[in-house]
Amino acid sequence: MHTQLLQTTRIMTLGAVAALTIGLAGCGTSTGERAASGAGVGAAVGAGAAAVTGGSVTQGAVIGGGVGAATGAATDSDDINLD
Repeated sequence: MHTQLLQTTRIMTLGAVAALTIGLAGCGTSTGERAASGAGVGAAVGAGAAAVTGGSVTQGAVIGGGVGAATGAATDSDDINLD
C-alpha cells in the first residue's frame, strides 16, 4: 500500500513539474532567454520534486534543468502571451 502511494505521488509530482516547466518556459523574448528561464525554473522544480519524493536533489535539478531548457528553446515567443 505504501509503495503504491509513493509511486502515485511521484507520478503526480512529475506531471506537475512538466506542466510548470512548459508553462513558464515561454518567459523571454529570445530563444536563449526562454531556454535560460526554462532551465532555472526546471532545475528548481526538479530539485523540489526530488526532495519531496525522496530522490536525489542533484539529479532532480539536472533533469529538471535539462527539460526546462529544452522546452524553453523549443517554444516560440508567440506560444505563450503573458501580456
